[in-house]
Amino acid sequence: MNIESFYNLYKKANNCIIDSRKLQNNDIFFAFSGESYNAAEKAEEAIANGALAVIVEDITFSNPGRNIFYVESTLKFLQDLAIYHRSQLKIPIIGLTGSNGKTTTKEMISTVLSKKFYVQNTFGNLNNHIGVPLTILSIKPEHEIAVVEMGANHQKEIESLCKIAKPNIGYITNFGKAHLEGFGGFEGVIKGKSELYYYLKSYEQCILVNEADAIQLEKTKDYVNKISFGKSTSDFVYDVFAKEHFVGLIYQNEKLLSNLTGQYNFTNLSAAVSLGLHFKIEFKDIKEAIENYFPSNMRSQVQKKGDKTLVLDTYNANPSSMSASLDNFKEFEGSKTIIIGDMLELGNESEAEHQSIYEKASQLSFDQIITVGKEFKKVNHHDLAFENTSALIDYLKENPIITQNILLKASRGIALEQAIECL
Repeated sequence: MNIESFYNLYKKANNCIIDSRKLQNNDIFFAFSGESYNAAEKAEEAIANGALAVIVEDITFSNPGRNIFYVESTLKFLQDLAIYHRSQLKIPIIGLTGSNGKTTTKEMISTVLSKKFYVQNTFGNLNNHIGVPLTILSIKPEHEIAVVEMGANHQKEIESLCKIAKPNIGYITNFGKAHLEGFGGFEGVIKGKSELYYYLKSYEQCILVNEADAIQLEKTKDYVNKISFGKSTSDFVYDVFAKEHFVGLIYQNEKLLSNLTGQYNFTNLSAAVSLGLHFKIEFKDIKEAIENYFPSNMRSQVQKKGDKTLVLDTYNANPSSMSASLDNFKEFEGSKTIIIGDMLELGNESEAEHQSIYEKASQLSFDQIITVGKEFKKVNHHDLAFENTSALIDYLKENPIITQNILLKASRGIALEQAIECL
């Protein structure tokens, strides 16, 4: 199947999908198969249900007369189609990666830019080798700018995603202790995330730099085409302020208060504001956009439940973000319980990192510490420790938490949000 000839068909489609259950009329279905199933078996059914075309990598299901097309690799064809589509686009694309805060920052940037532009952005966390091409293919002629989140858990992945998204502006939220197993340690994280910098420099594109981050400064010190925020010599200078549990910033004596908890979100907020100012959006409009943005994705989310305040941060966790969450939660007024779950993909460093976090939690003198997961259970010898969320829920049904504030923080695989109904 030739990409250029198929592109004419793609331009008539509404969406590109990889889940036949989500098929809507005039979509293109890319049939990705797994070890235990053959998605190509859904091809005829997809066409009958209104699909414009289906891409399969099992030649026995090929039927060009029904717009069911065989390719050697569904993934490669999806990526190649996205690359070709990107070459036709004339709009700026902002590429975003980092260890923590990618999705929150992406959403705030998109919210701010929407004050002036028709924006497309990564849906949810579709930020990998499949999600990025799907995001690129979702960009329509009417879009004026796009924000593409790029996730990675090993070397060369960001490099590959940059070849698909071809960002004109790039930002790395931070370099943290995430996916240590895949990256081969913290230095591997720095190297892997910096692949975004290598791409941008190679094509003389713009880099957004947080000047409070020593690694970002070092990696971009000799590069001219950049936007900076942070210090008095930066392009955009902000002061941090907080009200109750929420973080805000001050720009040229004007205050902006977000609905995000934690001073660790100050840099995420600063990045969004900086890009808004860079694209000539007035600060009053940026302020309105941010103050009307409410997190609803279990990331830095503050929720009132009866007489309790819940801090929900259960979508992702690594040693860097866990430590920042504990520091932030310590500042809450009133009695406090923390429920922290395992941090995944830490490899050989897992036990040491869980030990370090548990010791920190103990030193911060919370009223109650509860851990969930096998890794924390290895190091927690003094407080409540549960092997999984199901066991935690059974306990909470009989032993309700009485403190005023409760923090839930864990990697996504722990599914700690399932315990919310018991709090």
